[in-house]
Amino acid sequence: MKAIVHEKISGLQGVKYKEIDQASPKPGEVRIKLKAAGLNHRDLFVLYRHKETDPPLIMGSDGAGVVEAVGEGVANVQIGDEVIINPGIGWKKNTGAPPEGFEILGLPFPGTFAESIVVPEENAVKKPAHLSWEEAGVLSLSALTAYRALFTKGKLTSGMKVLIPGIGGGVATFLLQFAKAAGAVVYVTSRSEEKRQKAIELGAHKAIDSESDWSKALQNEKMDLVIESVGAATFNQSLEQLKTGGTVVTFGASAGDEVTINLRTFFYGQFNMLGTTMGSSEEFHEMLRFIEEHRLHPILDKTYSLGQFAEAFTRLEKAEQLGKIAFFIE
Repeated sequence: MKAIVHEKISGLQGVKYKEIDQASPKPGEVRIKLKAAGLNHRDLFVLYRHKETDPPLIMGSDGAGVVEAVGEGVANVQIGDEVIINPGIGWKKNTGAPPEGFEILGLPFPGTFAESIVVPEENAVKKPAHLSWEEAGVLSLSALTAYRALFTKGKLTSGMKVLIPGIGGGVATFLLQFAKAAGAVVYVTSRSEEKRQKAIELGAHKAIDSESDWSKALQNEKMDLVIESVGAATFNQSLEQLKTGGTVVTFGASAGDEVTINLRTFFYGQFNMLGTTMGSSEEFHEMLRFIEEHRLHPILDKTYSLGQFAEAFTRLEKAEQLGKIAFFIE
């Protein structure tokens, strides 16, 4: 089968679109003929986290397709089922943090940028019928991250005011869609006028320039919840927008890992700060039910073939996308 494989050289130079052996499902596993897959920032990190001395790795975490083979003992999935892949391996129940041994497809396990993939039976979940293959293929990792950040950690309820800095990426657009569907009032920031306008079209109450004075632009309107994924470049401005007793949930640091905060301001503000990544299988099923209930569709940016991987990776690296980048797999 054909696959996008990283090997021998760090970075994008080590990526090839090549023939590789197709795996067979073991007991409790299924093989899925992939129809579509989704590109994530995690895939950019894998280009450097996957060591030059490691065996070749099929990249990719998100995907959807049709079950084409099942291993011994598989009871709940049948050949011909249309499924979406939960990329998290080993985190079943909704707990405060993932259990020891939790991993994600695409590193260290073979990923979804291929014509087929073998996964545990429980990771092949019925595809929401209203989603196209491309929409289902880009959904899992970003949508699950957004769902846990908003609902499990952020305790979002209708009427809350939510700020999402850095609108435009996959998780951020899911945050906007989910928060609006739940009845929240959503505010966003972006340096891009095009992305701010798109956010308004998607239902944001207000979209402000990331490089402006946020407090002034928001007219000192304070937030119940801020979902922070940008990092050092925005973190203190995010804290300044919180109401007394408000909560900031963080899951990313694309603009710097280390921040300096005023502790006195923090504790006098009675703020809460929570970290999160990905989510459990239990939350994955909750998230799919939420998407089906509200008939939500992922925002698709561009679709590429697997052979066009360099263009797709470069677009994501330059942050030119609005929503999710998909691979359509023949």
